[in-house]
Amino acid sequence: MMGTANGSKTPITPRQAFSVVNGGQDPDMRSGPGIISGSDCGGVAFTREEVDALLNMKIRPKDKFNLKEKCDLMMEYIKKLRLCVKWFQDSEGLLSIEHEKLKKLFESAEKKSNEMEMLMNSKEEELNAIIEELRANYSVLQEKFIKEEAEKSAAVETLMAEKNARMTAEGSLASLTEDLEKAQKECSSANQKILSVNDMYKRLQEYNTSLQQYNSKLQMELNQTSETLSKVEREKATLMESLSKLRGYHESQQDQLASTKASLEESVKLKEALAGEVGCLRGDLHQVREDRDRQFSLVQDLTAEVEQYKECTGNSAAELGSLTARSMELEATCSLQIDTIKRLQERLATAEKKLEMTDLSSIEAREGYKAQKKLNSELQIRLAEAELKVIEGEAFRKKLHNTILELKGNIRVFCRVRPLLVDDGVENEMKTISFPTTTEALGRGIEVVQHGQTHPFMFDKVFMPQASQEEVFEEISQLVQSALDGYKVCIFAYGQTGSGKTHTMMGTPGSLDDKGLIPRSLEQIFEARQKLKEQGWKYEMQVCSRTFLNLFVFRP
Repeated sequence: MMGTANGSKTPITPRQAFSVVNGGQDPDMRSGPGIISGSDCGGVAFTREEVDALLNMKIRPKDKFNLKEKCDLMMEYIKKLRLCVKWFQDSEGLLSIEHEKLKKLFESAEKKSNEMEMLMNSKEEELNAIIEELRANYSVLQEKFIKEEAEKSAAVETLMAEKNARMTAEGSLASLTEDLEKAQKECSSANQKILSVNDMYKRLQEYNTSLQQYNSKLQMELNQTSETLSKVEREKATLMESLSKLRGYHESQQDQLASTKASLEESVKLKEALAGEVGCLRGDLHQVREDRDRQFSLVQDLTAEVEQYKECTGNSAAELGSLTARSMELEATCSLQIDTIKRLQERLATAEKKLEMTDLSSIEAREGYKAQKKLNSELQIRLAEAELKVIEGEAFRKKLHNTILELKGNIRVFCRVRPLLVDDGVENEMKTISFPTTTEALGRGIEVVQHGQTHPFMFDKVFMPQASQEEVFEEISQLVQSALDGYKVCIFAYGQTGSGKTHTMMGTPGSLDDKGLIPRSLEQIFEARQKLKEQGWKYEMQVCSRTFLNLFVFRP
């Protein structure tokens, strides 16, 4: 059904109406949010197919993990649904007005039909009376026909005149019958219109129910988004713990690597010293072997000379004795050199074993150094990945946190009711403020009684008189976190003198439980600064104080 909200406006085609709903774009949610100007639906109209297309529309963001885009598309879709509901409400109002008009037309037609029926009955009675009169006159004339033939022509003419009058009356009766049939047809068409209006009203009620169900579905998705945010925060805490553990393990591995390097250098130095000592020992051994060979050849020469002297009988005994003594001395020297050679060989074998052990330990140290270096590089890669995950998780948390705050409302108004004090002196008077207990207004509304009249007010949150400073700060702490995430935040308290603004903002000096919003916000800011400082972040903080009084600014 196409139409306009006002009869004087130009009708809009279905394509134009649907383009107005989508902000001049196609109904694909991936093309971005549409622009809907104004809050009144104006000349926008919908068909059954357009309503079904809007209900069956699926939200398809470009990035399914981008919850900000998804929430923007949801908000845009809700705006379109609200515009559609607004149009249906206006259509329902117009249909109800048209229903009342049709009902009035039906009543007037029914009344007119009754009047026509009464008029027809009266005419019929008159005609019946005339017919009876004519019958009476006819009988009289028939009786007088025999007596007065002269009056026959006049009676016939009178009868014909009466007959014409009767024909005229019958024609008027037929026209009245046709008017009655037309009125009955109009009545039946009005009944059909009433039935169609009732059917449309039922469909509108069903559509309103489906919209309410979709709204509850969106609320469930908002709750799921909040749970996802808390899950991301828990994963961030887990990653931070694993990151700190990896950093500690990295430092221990660095210390172990330094100690391994030092032991490797000592092993290399020891190897070089042992290699020098082995070279010296090999030189000594070579020299001793050469001395031994010379002594051995000398002993052989002396032995040969002794044999020659023995063979030569002419040699003297003195020369023989001296040669024998010299041979014994040479043999003793040779045996001493043999012992020295054995000792040097043992020392050489020991030095070679030490050199082999040093080579093995050097190889093991090099392999351990390579393994340690590889493990260190792997730890650095894991550390970089963990830091990247932490950064991505923090960015995702910021987006989800900001999305939740935007869904709650960028501008929120809280009401805190101050408890009665002894100085107020109203213990015996009737309470002027009450709190409704309905589901819609529970925790969000107050009722003020003045001069016997009750004035209801609704807020985003209402704090009871017994609410503590901590309960108030729980609602504000999310805004403080948004400020730490880099968003602009403004928090201020307003009210008349003595309403508790200073107590709410500053609290009671010296009392830990009654600290106000400003001290608690500063504590949260410095705690977050300390945590981020351990991760390598640096913060510079500046605080300024201004007093505004009577259009003047005072600087302390």
